[in-house]
Amino acid sequence: MFRTIVQSYREAFSGLPRSVWLLATAQFVNRSGTMVLPFLTLWLIEERGFSPVTAGRALGLYGIGAMIGAIAGGYLVDILSPRRVMILSLLGAGAGFIILGRIESRHGLLGMLFALSLVAEALRPAASTALARSAAPGERVRAYALNRLAVNLGMTFGPTVGGFLAMRSYDWLFLVDGATCLLAAGLLRTFYRDEPRPREAGSAAAGIEAPRTPWRDGPLLVFLGLFTLYIVVLFQVFSTYPLYIHRDLGHSEGLLGILLGTNTLVIVAVEMVIVHRLRNVPPLKLIGPGCFLFCAGLALMPLGSGFAWLLFTVLVWTAGEMLALPFVETIVADRADERSRGRYLGMLTVSFALALVIAPVAGTWVYGHAGPAALWFGCGGVGAVLCLGFRALGERLGEPKGPAESAAGD
Repeated sequence: MFRTIVQSYREAFSGLPRSVWLLATAQFVNRSGTMVLPFLTLWLIEERGFSPVTAGRALGLYGIGAMIGAIAGGYLVDILSPRRVMILSLLGAGAGFIILGRIESRHGLLGMLFALSLVAEALRPAASTALARSAAPGERVRAYALNRLAVNLGMTFGPTVGGFLAMRSYDWLFLVDGATCLLAAGLLRTFYRDEPRPREAGSAAAGIEAPRTPWRDGPLLVFLGLFTLYIVVLFQVFSTYPLYIHRDLGHSEGLLGILLGTNTLVIVAVEMVIVHRLRNVPPLKLIGPGCFLFCAGLALMPLGSGFAWLLFTVLVWTAGEMLALPFVETIVADRADERSRGRYLGMLTVSFALALVIAPVAGTWVYGHAGPAALWFGCGGVGAVLCLGFRALGERLGEPKGPAESAAGD
């Protein structure tokens, strides 16, 4: 049995290009310092005197900037290069986090949050496009899964350590987060080189026809709409979830960091193997149940308050996350041509950014007016809608080729 487990991990990780591993390493360094966003709501309330609703609106402003940054980043990737956009984004974010922690005035904070989101969220479409160019079509699911593993391995350290640093001084969160952004930029600048843009089949015709545009891809827009709704629920983990754990249940920031760290640790331990095992299952058959399971994990929270129960709910919504998120980027990337992939993946980042606008505002409103139980049970209802929606969409969107099929066709 032990040999079988070892073989599964070996198969899951072997054969990916060096550039994919370099990108994953930079993501790990960057995400190891992710401390500001998970604790931003608490910092705004406890250190800067914001109300929960006003703090939610501040996060919504960050999301508006992120939407603009994502769209701009997607276009810049197709014009410039993924490497250049990634480095500029990380440098700007590093400086922005350090400056943000030193601002006292409310208007200055809001302005800096907006500016920070503009540059920080341009990283997502750039990194996604770089991965799509680095991995063969049949390996993209594993490449994106490895990238998620790196992100979550970093997030295992970031929020966990950040929880204990916050108990001493919130200032440390901004310094560490900024420093890791700058270090990741240095790694990419020193070791990573852009992969050439692959030539498409029928390149002569491709030179005449206009690139595909995500704005006219109806099934994709429906897919992104459903995905945005899922991310609205997921982002409650960074907005209302800390409030619920700390203020309603009375647990410390340290325990909150442990819960968030458990989520990422489980993903690091098993997600790549799960993705490899499910490589022949159509992705849309996994995303719907995964969304439902994630939402159900949050809906279970009002039924208990102890650490063991909260840990169990984390394991439930983590299982759902591992079925939903690893396959999304591949679906979007496979619908684009090489000249429009940055814009397509930029639209996926817009889904994250739009959710970041909606999630804190809607979540804190329900939390404040109807109570946390209504919020968490409502998340469960959204999960049922998402499961049905993705199931219905599968027939229209069409399934991208599985790894084996894509490799055979290349």
